[in-house]
Amino acid sequence: MPTPELISPRSARVSAARRLGKRNFRGKDRLFLAEGPQAVREATGHRPNGTPTLVELFVTVDAAERYADIVGDARTAGARVHLADESVIADISTTVTPQGLVGICRFLDTPFAEILDSRPKLVAVLAHVRDPGNAGTVLRCADAAGAEAVVLTDASVDLYNPKAVRASVGSLFHLPVAVGVPVDEAVAGLKGIGVRVLAADGAGQDDLDDELDKGTMGGPTAWVFGNEAWGLPEETRALADAVVRVPIHGKAESLNLATAAAVCLYASARAQRAFGGCRTVTPS
Repeated sequence: MPTPELISPRSARVSAARRLGKRNFRGKDRLFLAEGPQAVREATGHRPNGTPTLVELFVTVDAAERYADIVGDARTAGARVHLADESVIADISTTVTPQGLVGICRFLDTPFAEILDSRPKLVAVLAHVRDPGNAGTVLRCADAAGAEAVVLTDASVDLYNPKAVRASVGSLFHLPVAVGVPVDEAVAGLKGIGVRVLAADGAGQDDLDDELDKGTMGGPTAWVFGNEAWGLPEETRALADAVVRVPIHGKAESLNLATAAAVCLYASARAQRAFGGCRTVTPS
């Protein structure tokens, strides 16, 4: 069995990695932590503009054997791979039960102007979303529904919060994400390229079922999602083309943010792929 090269949590390399658990250091270094095999696997293959996202990988001996393919891909991608003692991984990790792999990745957010230039047909805008688990899960839902972009406003949580990265389950590496965009600028920019902006709110005047029945959901659409506890402020709702609620047909008091986001995004995705929708494929 190979011997771990990093056995002290006090080493310089470990200290540099550990501090990325704090937002101010992430912003200063423009680096973040990706924990577990799924996130690290996605990071190894992510090369925006030809630059590898994964910079370093800390891995226990057991994990290096179990995930030999990931470790090999990390080395191929040019990342520095460190065999580390389990105590070192536990010191760097922000989880209760680390899985033996912790990657250090370069920031990968996309300028909002580039997202607008790509003319996306489905976008999720996270306005006032403060819980990192919710943010990561909505990003995962947007990825699954086929959205082309996600926008986090300046009032939302840090995209690179370790909990948000984990909750995205690798989707962070799949689609463009803009961060720090004021919500009024996000809405104005999307409207400017012909995207219909819908605010998702439980108190909305328009019903999602009615919108689908009217056939108004087939065009390019951006959904604005707010804080799970108090929804969207009035000034944000006023920016949207419509404020839409997900109908509650049973006795449940409400839906959590991620569930509501999944329902809304999939409703748009289906409408856009229906006859007359903006994603309809016609035979050549």
